[in-house]
Amino acid sequence: MGGLLAEMYDRLPEFRTGDDEDLWAAGVQDALRAFRADVRERYTEGTLQRVLAIAHDPKARRAAALALGLTGTIASAPAAAAALHDPDFLVRRFAADSLWELWFNGGTAEQNERLREATREPDAIKARADLDELIRAAPSFAEAHNQRAIWFFKRGEFARAVEDCEAVLQLNPHHFGAAAGMGQCLLKLNKPRAALRAFRLALDINPDLDLYDTVRALEQAGEES
Repeated sequence: MGGLLAEMYDRLPEFRTGDDEDLWAAGVQDALRAFRADVRERYTEGTLQRVLAIAHDPKARRAAALALGLTGTIASAPAAAAALHDPDFLVRRFAADSLWELWFNGGTAEQNERLREATREPDAIKARADLDELIRAAPSFAEAHNQRAIWFFKRGEFARAVEDCEAVLQLNPHHFGAAAGMGQCLLKLNKPRAALRAFRLALDINPDLDLYDTVRALEQAGEES
């Protein structure tokens, strides 16, 4: 399953473990646009989800993980989250990056654009007001809560950031970013046990996160105390 999709993936410049994905993507924009157009012409979102879940060829699963971020909707988030545990590193890498794209597209087209504008807004006060307004209009838009949590974290309002992270995880239990962010906030609030639980949750969702040293240090500190 997914043989044609794997062939389409092979037309892209090779992405190797250790490459910077943003730099890679910036250098292959034309190829990615062609890939996205081919995927949209030949595959439904449901088929991409099935390829990601059951294809034996890792190239097909890589292609599906990448394609869902380029063409999918929030409905594909569970399939992409499951792929965070795929045996192939690049499948996991593409799935993680695709999840961010899917989460940012979790509202209506208008709400998605408003969220992106708020994250690009250079005026911090206006950015906060825009996020507040968006959350009032779309309280179930998880990524809006997450971006406001980031806003609070950057300004040292850690307790309020935790509240937003908790809201994110209630709305989107796959959000490893919110779980990891909540752990960082709880550390700032001198709540190491709660932080450890948050970091463990983040790793349960996405085992590739760079949190193992932090978890070990917290575990050791807890044993010593």
